[in-house]
Amino acid sequence: MSRIGNNPIAIPEGVTVEVNDALVTVKGKLGELSQDFSGVDVKVEEGKVLVERPSDSKEHKAKHGLYRALFANMVKGVSQGWTKELELVGVGYRASNQGQKLDLALGFSHNIVMDIAPEVKIETISEKGKNPIVKLTSHDKQLVGQVAAKIRGFRKPEPYKGKGIKFVGEQLRRKAGKSA
Repeated sequence: MSRIGNNPIAIPEGVTVEVNDALVTVKGKLGELSQDFSGVDVKVEEGKVLVERPSDSKEHKAKHGLYRALFANMVKGVSQGWTKELELVGVGYRASNQGQKLDLALGFSHNIVMDIAPEVKIETISEKGKNPIVKLTSHDKQLVGQVAAKIRGFRKPEPYKGKGIKFVGEQLRRKAGKSA
């Protein structure tokens, strides 16, 4: 039994949800998202989105929870938005942005310059005595996660000193190093 799939999705004020054949379109103040679906029935009634499955087969049970979660993420994204913050830990690691270009100095011979998708707003925060932070904001949760993972992949945190790019609040597994 899908516990996630059975929960209705409340539609906040200012958000519209349309269901056409096998496509759900969600519009809100921050943007518009659409997702195609199969194997489930989607209904919009009384300010709620209901996702129902036609049978109790394994495939329908799996898609039931999946599509409910995707639709809930879309509704939250167009109403509130999604944010990911990355922290650069290391001596000399810097981040700056010029519009949609992110410039990272991560200890390589050259800086890494990355073009960010126009749907994602980027902000770099550099305070003296603190690690630089890259803040990504968008209405699309999948896109924010993908861009954040790409940036983190340039210099993953290493287990001995913890240097690298990590998510804010991420717990790293540390190793002891050499013993005398």
